[in-house]
Amino acid sequence: MSLGQQVASQLPFLRRYARALTGSQTSGDARVRALLETALSDASLRQTISEGRIGLYRAFSSLWAARSHEDAASPAPASEHEAGAQARLAAIASTARQALLLTTLEEFSAAQAADILGLSTEDVTALVAQAVAEIEREQATSVLIIEDEPLIAMQLEHLVGGLGHMIFGTAATRTQALEVMGDKVPGLVLADIQLADGSSGLDAVDDILAIASVPVIFITAYPERLLTGDRPEPTYLVTKPFQEATVRAAISQALFFGSSRPLG
Repeated sequence: MSLGQQVASQLPFLRRYARALTGSQTSGDARVRALLETALSDASLRQTISEGRIGLYRAFSSLWAARSHEDAASPAPASEHEAGAQARLAAIASTARQALLLTTLEEFSAAQAADILGLSTEDVTALVAQAVAEIEREQATSVLIIEDEPLIAMQLEHLVGGLGHMIFGTAATRTQALEVMGDKVPGLVLADIQLADGSSGLDAVDDILAIASVPVIFITAYPERLLTGDRPEPTYLVTKPFQEATVRAAISQALFFGSSRPLG
């Protein structure tokens, strides 16, 4: 496999990581683009990238550290959610955010994350604990679950309740999601893409976002349908079958960066 093919196969997931790290599709994609542009003229960076998935993330981490000062000069936020994200970035250390996302969203082991960040495994474990403590300071909210598989819906309800959040409601179709909403708005939405009657979780979420700005986490077995670069992509995307730790981290991150709160 050529270096280009290797990078292309991992690019959607690196972009997902970058978006979650910055809280913004615009900023995250700009960082990934900067990595690829720099690699064109930097042989050592290309060598690191050629080492596989860990090497690609290590190269991104290295460039992130070298250009962290550029966050202050980032362009004006494109949305309320992005503005909320950028306003909260200073509240948690960058390296702690990276350690948390690498070991949860990207599912690297603590040892692999340590390799990527140039730290010890013990340091990564401590940073993850620090990030979780910072994020869990968020106030509890209400969560709408859009999921057509009853067992998974029940698992998510249990997980959400265990984090101290309230269940706003559950829905198995786009129509049910709107019916559950009524005249109120949840503080967070967890949504599958393929729903029971053939309707789309994407459309259900679009209906909700037309009413209010709400943080959304997509939980799907088909991440490639969203990680295309052809349309605005979700900052938070968890792949089925999921680990509960990954969903917990995504919920914490979404609420940490989210700019909306439930109404009424």
